[in-house]
Amino acid sequence: MLRCALRAGGAPVGARITAEGDGLRYELEAAPSLSDEAVAAATDRLSFFLGLDDAIAELYALAAADPPFQRVVDGLYGYHQVKFPSPLELMCRAILAQRVPMAGARKMKQAIVTAAGNSIVVDGTELWAFPDLGQLLTLTPDDLVDLIGNRRKAGYLHGAFRQWEQIDETFLRNGDVNLVRERLLAIPGIGPWSATFLMVRGLGRSEEISADRESNLAASGVYGRTLTEVEYLELAARYGRWRGYWAHYLRAAG
Repeated sequence: MLRCALRAGGAPVGARITAEGDGLRYELEAAPSLSDEAVAAATDRLSFFLGLDDAIAELYALAAADPPFQRVVDGLYGYHQVKFPSPLELMCRAILAQRVPMAGARKMKQAIVTAAGNSIVVDGTELWAFPDLGQLLTLTPDDLVDLIGNRRKAGYLHGAFRQWEQIDETFLRNGDVNLVRERLLAIPGIGPWSATFLMVRGLGRSEEISADRESNLAASGVYGRTLTEVEYLELAARYGRWRGYWAHYLRAAG
C-alpha cells in the first residue's frame, strides 16, 4: 500500500493506493468531505503521478523489433514511469536545488511545505501535501527569504509562481514539446537542465532524452557494447516519441 497526501478542493487530501486486480484502487480522505470536482482533481493528479494513462503498449510494439530491449520489457512488463506528484512541486525543487547540497534544498522545500500547514493523518501517520499555487502566491519575497534563507532563490520562486499562474498544465502535458520547453525556459530560475528535468520527471514528456553518462552506461549494458553518444541517440531515435520512456526503462532495468 502507498500512502500520500496532496491538495485538492482547497484542502489536504490523504490517499491510500493499493493493487486491485490488474489496476489500482484509490481511497481518499479529507476534512471536510470532498466535492465531486475535488475527487476528480485528486484522481487525475494521482493517475498522472503514477503514469497510469501512459499508452505503453506503443512502446512495447516498437520493442518487438529490438531483441535486447525486448528482454528489458519482459522484465518490467506493465511498469509505468512514476513522476513527481506535480510539476509545480518539481519546479520549486529544481530552483531550490541549484548550486546547493541536496540536503539543504530538501530543508528549504520542507520549510515551505510546513509553513503551508497541509498535513493530514492517514492510518496514524502524519502526511504533508505540497502547497497548491493559491497558497504559494500568498508568499511575498520577504516571506520566502524568511523560510528558505536565500534571497536570490526567494526572488526566483516569487517570480516563478507568478509565471506558473499564467500556464495551462494541460498545455505542458500535451502541447508541442518545443513550445513547452520555450515556455518553461521563460520561468525565472529555470535553465536548460531544469527545463529538461521538469519535462521528464514532472510532466512525463517521453519525447525528451539526454545522452548523459548514466543513461549511456545503462544502454551499453543492455546492448552488450560500449555505445558512443551518436550510437545511443540512433538507438533512441527508433522509439520516436517514446524515446524518453525507452531510456527510463533502460535505467530502471539496471
